[in-house]
Amino acid sequence: MNLKKASLINAMGKFSTIFLNLVVNAILARILSPDDYGVVAVITVFSTFFVTFSDMGFGAAIIQKKDLTKTDIHNIFSFTGYVAVILSVAFLLLSYPISLFYNNKTYITLGAMLSVSLFFNALNMVPNGIINRDKRFVLIAVRTIVVYVAAAAITILLAYAGLRYYALAIQAILTAVFTFLWNMLLTRPKFRARFQMESIRKVLNYSGFQFAFNIVNYFSRNLDNLLTGKFFGDDQLGYYNKAYTLMLYPVNNLTGVVSPVLHPILSDYQADRKIIYTKYMKIVRLLALLGLFIAPVCFLASGEIIQLLYGPNWSQTVACFRLLSLAIIPQMINSSAGAIFQATNNTKLLFLNSCINTAITVAAILIGIFAGGNIVVLSACVAISYNIHFLTAFYMLIRLAFGFRLNIFAKDLLPEAMILLIMILGVVLYPFHVEQFVLSAMVKGIWLLLFYCGGLVVSKEYKLLLQLIRK
Repeated sequence: MNLKKASLINAMGKFSTIFLNLVVNAILARILSPDDYGVVAVITVFSTFFVTFSDMGFGAAIIQKKDLTKTDIHNIFSFTGYVAVILSVAFLLLSYPISLFYNNKTYITLGAMLSVSLFFNALNMVPNGIINRDKRFVLIAVRTIVVYVAAAAITILLAYAGLRYYALAIQAILTAVFTFLWNMLLTRPKFRARFQMESIRKVLNYSGFQFAFNIVNYFSRNLDNLLTGKFFGDDQLGYYNKAYTLMLYPVNNLTGVVSPVLHPILSDYQADRKIIYTKYMKIVRLLALLGLFIAPVCFLASGEIIQLLYGPNWSQTVACFRLLSLAIIPQMINSSAGAIFQATNNTKLLFLNSCINTAITVAAILIGIFAGGNIVVLSACVAISYNIHFLTAFYMLIRLAFGFRLNIFAKDLLPEAMILLIMILGVVLYPFHVEQFVLSAMVKGIWLLLFYCGGLVVSKEYKLLLQLIRK
């Protein structure tokens, strides 16, 4: 299966999930309070860390290592089974000090509930790796939609019944359990009480740095939530987390069309980096073109978007979302870089880059929390850090992983830089004031679309979009 076909299949699942996710979140945001979301955001940060820890890079290693046998897969799965049990118990015990740190006993119950989702998420790592290795992208798309609809429908009913943040925790449990059951029917890895460590050693050289990257990247992505919940309170965390999550919609869901299939597809060309670079740059330019329209719209129409999706009770989210939207373009381009580090067997560089970017992010978050003192300044600091990430990541990817000169990469993105300047001009020159928020969002979108089309013509990047449409 080629990259184009794989991306198209993945797009069908992703875009369907985007639409469903927007609808579900619009409903839940009108039922649940910012405090409810803040409580779940805090405990989810810790559970996500344990899920990240449980992966240990095995999923990516299964994709990359073409010489793994069925026996190796069974041994690795068996090993993750023991890891799943240990981490679930550890997380359950950790919920007690978490409740003391945040002075909220609710985290004990939520910790017990999410330890169940952690267990099944840990068991999902190897089956997910098998499915991606085998390029079964149609099944992944169908699974994503079916599991999300089933879990979301139950969550909405529970939220209406008054279960508040417990409804969101149950959604995480159901998603993990349904995905696990589906994966087991597809892959059927065997658990063995006694497994051979030799199979684990086969992937450690590759998975070790991938695992280290996952851990470091976790802290860079979640430290803001941990400190915001502690120093600003659950309600402020709810507002900030909602803005951050909304900013990630285009980053995760549009780049998610391509990024998950990049490693499985490009790993077949790991001996020829020139082919990987050529194919990858087409993806980079396409992601940049998408971000160059989405980010200005999110910035200019931030108030209208928040009111449309979440209602008037979330007005404090607007300023945060406006500032965080400045990070959409670099994140969309940067999100696919990890797969290229993996495909070129450079997980060590991936880890080193994550260390550098984590240091930048931590510094930005600490400035926003302790010097800024509010979630708006925090949002600005986080946005700045993500723009710096773009520079560091692509220096290491282009110069060190590919061994190419940076001016080649800069020249390839020169048309996108031209469009960016034109879009900034469109935001600055916007002249209208419309009271009705839906109409205002439409007017702003049309205004920026005119500038975007003009940018495509001036830069001649319309040819790339037309080529994509024809294909």
